[in-house]
Amino acid sequence: MPRCKTVLSLNSGDSEGDTLIDQNARPQITVYSLGGTIASTKSGGVTGGVTPQLSAADLIAAVPELRDVADVTAVTFRQMPSGDLTMADLVALARAIEQSFDTGTDGVVVTQGTDTIEETAFALDLLVRSSRPVVVTGAMRNSTVASPDGSANVLSSVRVAASHDAMGLGTLVVINDEIHAARFVRKTHTSNLATFHSPSCGPLGWLVERRARVVLRVAPLADFGRVPEGDAPAIALIKCSLGDDARVLDQLASLGYAGLVVEGFGGGHVPARVVASLEKLAARMPVVLASRTGSGELLNETYGFPGSERDLLSRGLISAGVLDGPKSRVLLSLIMLTDAEPTHARALFETVAASMHSNDVTQQR
Repeated sequence: MPRCKTVLSLNSGDSEGDTLIDQNARPQITVYSLGGTIASTKSGGVTGGVTPQLSAADLIAAVPELRDVADVTAVTFRQMPSGDLTMADLVALARAIEQSFDTGTDGVVVTQGTDTIEETAFALDLLVRSSRPVVVTGAMRNSTVASPDGSANVLSSVRVAASHDAMGLGTLVVINDEIHAARFVRKTHTSNLATFHSPSCGPLGWLVERRARVVLRVAPLADFGRVPEGDAPAIALIKCSLGDDARVLDQLASLGYAGLVVEGFGGGHVPARVVASLEKLAARMPVVLASRTGSGELLNETYGFPGSERDLLSRGLISAGVLDGPKSRVLLSLIMLTDAEPTHARALFETVAASMHSNDVTQQR
């Protein structure tokens, strides 16, 4: 909300004065665009279809209502489908966001393709160490269809980024008028506007009548240090399925992978035939055990058969806790970019994973 000041009225004897908007104190919001469906329009190329072409300035110009919310600065940071983004891009974006905060920006909105919003948002949650809001959004419908959703999502996101209630919540995903924590949100449908959900806890809030309403708060994530720029080590992500064997696992080290996230069945189980290979890998690189279900917390001490969560954790695998596979891969990639020593990576991963469900919500980042 715009900050206000009280000035004396020259037209009445009201000693309390009139409350006026101080235009110099309006929220300063920076919008970084990365491409994606929200920036896509017809390309005219031989293959047909839409491609990312609209700049950040184009996206802002399409939402004249923004002038009533904040002073907005538009930055076209990347222009690509979201599947082409890399960890190096996200580290560079986090640096740019921190520089914006250093120069007076009150909040940041990032627009990109929805395919990897959950990974970008979680990476920024880990990388940007500020209490000021960072909001990631996108669109499910491009600008050439009858009812595109991009402009509405940009407007809602700027409103959240300008809201005092969003302070201290880390990075958020705002889409379809819902406010989600980056650590929990997932894309759950290929085309539905209501594709983003947080299965483990639900949204933190919503937008109603041009106001951001936050009803739940999350604790700050643990800080694992400054992440240097550059290419992150290769981290494999493998999902278990019925009848799996270990042939792919046995090739990972020779292919140059520095770590592994394995999405097991249910509460954290794998076929017994792959246990020996996972134990061997865990002796030489960090191996994180997540669940392929996409929600809930990994079990620690319930089942005892070969390939169960108790068995695997006793063999050196690292519990993902409440993190799913893609977010576990983001966390492990950034940790290993910071400190590639396997035992250090394990300790750092466990520290951050434990902070995901901390009850301490009073600390400000």
